[in-house]
Amino acid sequence: MPQQDNLSSSNGTGSDPSVFFLTVIPGMEALHLWISIPFCSVFTVALLGNCILLYVIKTEPSLHKPMFYFLAMLAVIDLVLSTTTVPKILSIFWFNSREISFNACLVQMFFLHSFSIMQSAVLLAMAFDRYVAICNPLRYTTILTNSVIAKIGLAALARAVLLMVSVPFLLRRLPFCRSHVISHCCCEHMAVVKLACADTRFNNVYGIIVTLFIMGLDLIFIFLSYVKILRAVLRLGSKEEQLKALSTCGSHLCAILVVYTPVVLSSTIHRFRRHVTPHVHILLASFYLLFSPMMNPIVYSMKTKQIRDRVLLLFRGKSF
Repeated sequence: MPQQDNLSSSNGTGSDPSVFFLTVIPGMEALHLWISIPFCSVFTVALLGNCILLYVIKTEPSLHKPMFYFLAMLAVIDLVLSTTTVPKILSIFWFNSREISFNACLVQMFFLHSFSIMQSAVLLAMAFDRYVAICNPLRYTTILTNSVIAKIGLAALARAVLLMVSVPFLLRRLPFCRSHVISHCCCEHMAVVKLACADTRFNNVYGIIVTLFIMGLDLIFIFLSYVKILRAVLRLGSKEEQLKALSTCGSHLCAILVVYTPVVLSSTIHRFRRHVTPHVHILLASFYLLFSPMMNPIVYSMKTKQIRDRVLLLFRGKSF
């Protein structure tokens, strides 16, 4: 087949440097059609769930509050993350369309990593929202005004763009004269860097610094927010008040686990990839791309009464 010829030629030094080939579950090509069914189903749930969440937040006046504005930002980020990568994965499953141009690869990489950085920033903003709501409730509406929320969103966007805008230019200066087969289901930064036949220490160090800067600082601030929240909750008079205060944090804590647990697992497996089969590593990476966008709307719909009631009315064909 022409596809196989192109793939074979991509391993040579004379191949077209503008074309790469993605890898999805190596060794299981015969099962791609069957594997695509759960992928497509989860992707559909993620799209519908986040779109419904955005619609409910927009149309329900009682949800026009800081916490739900941040949740809307998270839904938009989940939509971008899933639509940036999953359609290409499905095209590989259905049509064996593994080719991706270098420019398209860089664009996908930029959106994938920049919106992952934004996702972390929004989770931090949501932790700050819960901190203000519980530790300083009387000033909640004066601290988290619409203007402040917009500034937080723009700051999250600016941080992501500033940290990622140089990455495509750093990769463009590298020669790719060896294999052009990316050992990943998408154009992940380190997976592409490994294909370069030049000194990539700067790229490696930059990737590590950005990861530590994002995950490290954001998780530290989230942890500190919850330490202060826990202290404030323990000062409340009754257990009923304590449980009520903590219940408002339940959805956010679930979102943190949904987002960061696959990242930690994927990073751990990446460090010990010699002891893990390639298809397990790539499956976990694909799982990360789908799990968070699917679970966030489900978690918030189940744990937030206003959203749950509005969604139920929506599906019953009723209106307020």
